[in-house]
Amino acid sequence: MSQLNAIAAAAIEGAPPSREDALALLRGEDEGLIDLVAAAGRVRRRFFGNRVRLNFLINMKSGACPEDCSYCSQRRGSEAEVLKYPWLQPEEMAELADVAAAAGARRVCLVAAGRCPNDRDMSRVEAGIGAIRERQPELEICTCLGLIEAEQAERLHDAGVVAYNHNLNTSEAHYGEVCSTHTYEDRVRTVRCAEGAGLSACSGAIFGMGESDEDVADVAFSLRELEPASVPVNFLIPFEGTPLEGEWRLTPQRCLRILALFRFVFPNTELRLGGGREIHLRTLQPLALEIANSIFVGDYLTSEGQAAAADRAMIADAGFVVDGLENAAVAGGPAWRQPVEARRRGAGTALAPNA
Repeated sequence: MSQLNAIAAAAIEGAPPSREDALALLRGEDEGLIDLVAAAGRVRRRFFGNRVRLNFLINMKSGACPEDCSYCSQRRGSEAEVLKYPWLQPEEMAELADVAAAAGARRVCLVAAGRCPNDRDMSRVEAGIGAIRERQPELEICTCLGLIEAEQAERLHDAGVVAYNHNLNTSEAHYGEVCSTHTYEDRVRTVRCAEGAGLSACSGAIFGMGESDEDVADVAFSLRELEPASVPVNFLIPFEGTPLEGEWRLTPQRCLRILALFRFVFPNTELRLGGGREIHLRTLQPLALEIANSIFVGDYLTSEGQAAAADRAMIADAGFVVDGLENAAVAGGPAWRQPVEARRRGAGTALAPNA
């Protein structure tokens, strides 16, 4: 416990844990997990109080990506049974942004899977941004379009984009195991390119892809060198029909340890709980809010997520408030009351009990 206190105190002062301590945190016994969450929580509350920031994804087109990232259901050769559709029209993007704003999201991320956008793609994105800004001028816009060049990053900045998402996903040593059509260095260069154009960098990782403890620590420290403004932590959604369909190695405890390490490495950075949280954290999602200060709400790119209303209720029940909705009556209000159903099975009936 004293070591955890020391790591938390150092993080608050801006000093990350040593690599040795990082590996020890990942390998700790589950009986000490609550102490770890509490230590990471002290860091989280020092910089972000009890606020949780909401974000919303819009998949502008789905499927037919030429890259072979093994974790992705939109990859080349994917047999995953996911939605496939061409580019959304600007008005459709704006309508989805309206939904995001109504759900309490402060930022919407416009995503299009692919290696890199061409000029026509950029024009489509710019049109969508214009439609969104006209209807939701207060909504922050982030884009995720794959590898980009300086000129494209500048176009996005000029169109009103505030942030660019491009995750490192895993360590440099492990990267070749999950993708062969582009390199880890390509991703690093894209993040730096976005920053060079004045865009806020959003870069994180995906866990559950067979990485080692060393890989987890290495990608955390590599991301720290890039100094992103926000860090999404995603957990693999192992779609059937993708190379990683059988990867179910994560436990809720493992996810919390990874999140805690990232909080110590990024004490005052927006740490965003991303894809896969529902299926891997399960009933421990509220504990993750003690560490992460930001989440995606609603659906993901090709998978369904927990309903935004359920997320807001979870946030309120855990003692947090949605950033921007601090004065909203959430917990206990009519919108959150569930109908009470009388028992119709088990004792006194001919039906089996719910057990």
